[in-house]
Amino acid sequence: MNNILVTGGAGYIGSHVVEKLEKTNSNIVIIDNLKTGFKKLINSKVEFVKGDINNIKLVKKIINKKKINTIIHLAGLIDSVESEKKKKKYFKNNVTGTLNLIKACKNSEVINFIFSSSAGVYGNISRAAIETMSLKPNNYYAYTKLKCEKIIKKYSKIYKYKYSILRLFNACGASPSGKLGIISKKNKSFFKILAKESLKKKPIINIYGNNHITKDGTCVRDFIHVSDLALLHIKCLDYLIKNRKSLLINCGYGIGYSVHTIAKIFREKINKSTKIKFMKKRKGEISVSYASINKMKKFLKWKPKYNRIEYILKSSIKWEKKI
Repeated sequence: MNNILVTGGAGYIGSHVVEKLEKTNSNIVIIDNLKTGFKKLINSKVEFVKGDINNIKLVKKIINKKKINTIIHLAGLIDSVESEKKKKKYFKNNVTGTLNLIKACKNSEVINFIFSSSAGVYGNISRAAIETMSLKPNNYYAYTKLKCEKIIKKYSKIYKYKYSILRLFNACGASPSGKLGIISKKNKSFFKILAKESLKKKPIINIYGNNHITKDGTCVRDFIHVSDLALLHIKCLDYLIKNRKSLLINCGYGIGYSVHTIAKIFREKINKSTKIKFMKKRKGEISVSYASINKMKKFLKWKPKYNRIEYILKSSIKWEKKI
């Protein structure tokens, strides 16, 4: 029996991971401070503890009482722009929080540790990101994720757990169940913006920068449906259980779409009255970010289920209408 602690389980990605875990033979406990998560995204059948991962005593109590053997760590702050202005806040939440979570595992039954990192650790690159590339994060949020990766690797040798580190590319879409999606009004992801605009008679899509070094001058991203991303977390857990070897992989579709291409699909499929406006390029924005997924396919034997852009877009819109 897997006894799993999910940190940040009331968040966008975390809630989708829990939804997938519910279909496995597992006991699940969620810990979330609800600063960026939402209680309404938590299944009532799953045990929930409102708390912070920096509270070592609380986390240790949960781990020992529930005989936790697996931690899926998704808690953390994710706004790269805010991270540059509030570095102490991001260090405490992301780095110190991860370190305290790991220290709470001392002398416990935890043998599996799964961490959601970020594609941002690669920084500015001009080709598909490969896991062996040198890492040059270009914002403080990405720096904290890289710092966490190093901490997890270091303590795996001390506390004798195996880890999976998933470098996530751009999560988007909403659960096919219709129960989960992005709630936060502060969320600035591209598909969330498109979903909001879809509710207007004359949508306006702002694209920041048409002078990036890409084919059409706009940013290129690897957009992956959040339910596919959630399933990858389960696949990583299965891998750890079966192989007892640590793993670090990219999590994307391995395809880069320019934001202008996505905007044109929106105009064609959703609302032909859509106006596309080009705005000034944002400072520090990465031009190209898409994954090499050869390693992921080799080790996890995974095939995407929700990778059609039109489906991702429509699932986002359907969720936006619901909320």
